[in-house]
Amino acid sequence: MKIDVNNIAKNFNTPLTAPSYPVPTYKFVNREYLNIIYRTDEKALRAAVPEPLEINEPLVKFEVMWMPDVSGLGAYTEAGQVIPVSFNGEEGDYVHSMYVDNFPAIASGRELSAYPKKLGNPKLYVDSDTLVGTLDYGSLRVATATMGYKHVEMDKDQAKSEICRPNFMVKIVTDYSGKLRVCDLVRTQITDIEIKGAWTGPARLQLFEHALAPLADLPVLEVVSASHILTDLTLNNVRPVYNYLEEK
Repeated sequence: MKIDVNNIAKNFNTPLTAPSYPVPTYKFVNREYLNIIYRTDEKALRAAVPEPLEINEPLVKFEVMWMPDVSGLGAYTEAGQVIPVSFNGEEGDYVHSMYVDNFPAIASGRELSAYPKKLGNPKLYVDSDTLVGTLDYGSLRVATATMGYKHVEMDKDQAKSEICRPNFMVKIVTDYSGKLRVCDLVRTQITDIEIKGAWTGPARLQLFEHALAPLADLPVLEVVSASHILTDLTLNNVRPVYNYLEEK
């Protein structure tokens, strides 16, 4: 019996009769960010960032994103940490960790790209006069971020440059014996974006110890800046920029 591979491949992913996520491109409407940039322990940060990425300052961005309208994926929230880095002289952000409450977003992000997504329970909401971002892992709180709600309007070009920095991630794929088949540093960048509104204001961030959601391993020493940004955007594909298997 000859198997029709094309018929199998047209399903894009599994289960074959009910794929976990549709074919991209994924468009986001009214994607809302709470970003808090903070200074952390330099030694701990260097231990978290893979070479050949370079760290210029010991900074981390904790971000919470509420996405109420995503083509093919629905509505969901993400939270995590990204780290300002440089690669071959280009400044960008290393995506260190992401916690997401939507399985299609987790599966597509990991399988199609290299987003380091795990299941979590992040929230972004307004509490009286305060924008609040939280992250729970299981039943335990691991992060709480607060910011004054729309205190100072932010320049939209500045907001765009913050969101559109190149992102670097590590893509890992194993073969059937558990050996590495793909181990790449990859790059992506948002290029199709509309900034609908942007604000800054006073902010605070608390991180709590957890063995499997170790955000507090990069401790908060000083809050440097905060932003609240509302956008429409489209995600781009990743491309490899460094092959660890060839360079080892």
